[in-house]
Amino acid sequence: MPTLSKPNHFHGHRHKLVPAKSEAPFSCDGCKELGFGPFYRCPNTNCDYIVHTECHIPLPTISSHQFFKRCNFKFHKESPTGSGTRICDVCASDIHGFSYQCSRGDLDLHPHCANLPRAFSLPDSDTKIYLCEKIKSRCLKCNSKKRSCGKVQGLSYVSSDGKLCYHVACLTEAHVENWRNGHLKLDATANGKSTRSLELRNLAPNQVARTQNSKAMKRIKWLMTFLKLVVHAIFGDYFSLLSTLGSTVDKLFQN
Repeated sequence: MPTLSKPNHFHGHRHKLVPAKSEAPFSCDGCKELGFGPFYRCPNTNCDYIVHTECHIPLPTISSHQFFKRCNFKFHKESPTGSGTRICDVCASDIHGFSYQCSRGDLDLHPHCANLPRAFSLPDSDTKIYLCEKIKSRCLKCNSKKRSCGKVQGLSYVSSDGKLCYHVACLTEAHVENWRNGHLKLDATANGKSTRSLELRNLAPNQVARTQNSKAMKRIKWLMTFLKLVVHAIFGDYFSLLSTLGSTVDKLFQN
């Protein structure tokens, strides 16, 4: 994990913000990026100011980041004057608001991206998932080792055997698509409970295309687990409420 300084309690809003959780994606007024799950909002009913948890109390500096060890990152409310277009070196998307910039001026991070977990394990398993700079297998979404657009490749999540990989940028894009297509909306079930589901065809199209019979079920179940955990790592508690994709798998073998 990066070495963090004491929190900077200035978040640029005149009212004291309160914690909340989202039932829908929100646009963070700090970093201007899409957010899910826990956030901070203004308690004033006439104000819709919302920020990521990491943007609520931005840290003045970040040092000793695992992937950018030579950098001391400084927090900026806006892009430094004359810096031009800045791109996050984790998710490879443009920076429009709050950010951290390396003292050398050549690397930038969204506050949320700066705090992504570096590694985590599956429950009761030795299998781990790692955040990596380079991948040996193709990304499950774009089917390529390298991102085809832009000079910044960003980071990726990779299973410990190296067979399952996902660009952080690709997963972020996929979930925006999933929300817009209605796959993450609440659906009432017969027993009165509510569920959300991931669209496997959108998240890993190449893997779905290879699925031909029930012998592939074990591989698909591992794929689902990997995707769910990586989504949880990037987007937080909101996605811990997601279903295990069982209905999606059933549809695969019915087609």
